[in-house]
Amino acid sequence: MTSKKFVFFLNSCNLEIKDLKINSVALCVSSCPQEQLNSLEDIQLFAKNNDSCLCVYNLNVSSYTLNPKAAELCPTLPVPPSKSFPLFNRCVPQNPECYSQFASVLINVINGVDIFHHILSGIMAGRDIIIGLCVLALAFSLIMVLTFKFITTLLVHIFITLVVFGLLFVSGVLWWLYYDYTNSSSIELETEKENVKFLLGFAVLSTVITVVLLVLIFVLRKRIQLTIQLFQVASKIITKIPFLLFQPFWTFLILIFFWVFWVAVLLSLGTAGSVQIISGGQVEYKVLSAIRFMWWYHLIGLIWTSEFILACQQMTISGAVVTCYFNRNKSSPPSHPILSSISVLFCYHLGTAVKGSFLITLLRIPRTILMYIYNTLKEKESVCARCLFKSCFCCFWCLERCLRYFNQHVYTTTAINGTNFCTSAKDVLFILAKNSTAMASISCFGDFIIFLGKKQTMDLQRSHTSWIKTY
Repeated sequence: MTSKKFVFFLNSCNLEIKDLKINSVALCVSSCPQEQLNSLEDIQLFAKNNDSCLCVYNLNVSSYTLNPKAAELCPTLPVPPSKSFPLFNRCVPQNPECYSQFASVLINVINGVDIFHHILSGIMAGRDIIIGLCVLALAFSLIMVLTFKFITTLLVHIFITLVVFGLLFVSGVLWWLYYDYTNSSSIELETEKENVKFLLGFAVLSTVITVVLLVLIFVLRKRIQLTIQLFQVASKIITKIPFLLFQPFWTFLILIFFWVFWVAVLLSLGTAGSVQIISGGQVEYKVLSAIRFMWWYHLIGLIWTSEFILACQQMTISGAVVTCYFNRNKSSPPSHPILSSISVLFCYHLGTAVKGSFLITLLRIPRTILMYIYNTLKEKESVCARCLFKSCFCCFWCLERCLRYFNQHVYTTTAINGTNFCTSAKDVLFILAKNSTAMASISCFGDFIIFLGKKQTMDLQRSHTSWIKTY
C-alpha cells in the first residue's frame, strides 16, 4: 500500500455527501488517470500500463472485461482525466462539468446546515451594501485620523462637550417624563406603575453618571491636556510614517495565510491512519490513537502562533515609532523605519514576542477548556454551575485584558531600551507602580476618546446606509 499514495473515488463526478461524509468508495491507487477512459478495456489497459487498479481490490485486472458485475465494481464511465492534489493526494477530476456538479453538492450541503444557510443568504443578499459600507467605514476612519491631526484640541473638547450635554439632555428628559407620569391621573394599571419606577431608576442612574463624569473631567483636566499632547504626537508620527495605517492589513493577510495552513494541517492529521482490510476485499483507514489527541496540541499551536503574529505587529509598530520619535536630527527623518523595525525584531527581539504571546496562550487555554466544557454540559448543568462558569469566563477575560495591556508596554520598553522580555517587564512593573494613577487616567481617557471616534464613524456609516442602497 505504500506505493499507492493517491486516493481515487469510483464516482468522482457524482459524489454524494451524507452526514458531512462523502458517500463513495475510495481506492488507493498508484497514479491518477491523465486521460479520459471511455470503456472497461481502457481501464484494464491503464491498469496494466501504470500498475494502478481503478476497480475494487478483490477484482483482478484480467476480469475487468469478463466479470458481469465489473460495471458496479469499477468507476463510472467515462472516467474523466484527473490530477493529484498536492496536499491530500486526492485524484481531482479536471472536467469542468465535475466542478459544477461538486459545487452544487457542496451548496446543498451548506444549505442543509441552518447556520451556514442563514449566514450565506444574508451575505449574498446584501453583498453590495456590505462592500459599500466597508469602503465608507475606511473613508470615514481616514477622515477621523486626519481630523485628529489638525484639530486635536478642538475635537477632544467637542467630544467631551457632546457627551456631557448628551447626558444632561437624557437626564433632563427622563426626569421630565417621570414628573409628567407622577402628576398624571390616568395611571391605573400595574404595568404603568412599573414603568414609572423604571423611569425613576433610569433618571437616577443617568444623573449619577453625569455627575461622576463632570467630577472626573474637573479632577483630570490636567491629564486631559496631557492626553491631547499624546494625540498630537501620535498624529505627527502617522504623518511621518503613513504606512503604519496599513500595518494591520498586512498582519490580517498573514493571519489568513496561517489559518488556511493550520486547517490544511488539521485535515492532514484527520486523514492520517493505518490501513485495515475489511469484508469484500476493501480497506479502510483507522485513525491512530496518538493522532486522535493531536488536535489539542494543534489547537495550542493555533493560539500561540496567532498571538505571536499579533505580538510581532506590536513590536514592529513600537520599533518604528521609537525610531522616528527619538530621532535626533528632526530635519531628516529615518528612511524606512518599518523595515528597520522588522529587521531589529527578527534579529534581536523574537524571544520577547514569543514569551509575551506564550503568557497570553497560558490564559487562553483554560478559557478554551472551560468553553468546551460549558458547551458540552450546557443542557445538563445547574444554575450554580452556570454562574460559576460565567464567573470564571469573566475572571480570565479580565486577566487577559490586563496581560495584553502589560505586554504592550513591555514591547514598547523593549523597543526603546533594547532589553530582553524579563528586564523590560521589570521596568514596566516599576513604572506602572510608581505612576499608576497617571497611567490609568491617561489610558482610560485616551481609550474613551478613541471610543467616541469609533462611535462617530459607526454613526456616520449607519446614517449613509440608505444612500448606499440607492446606488
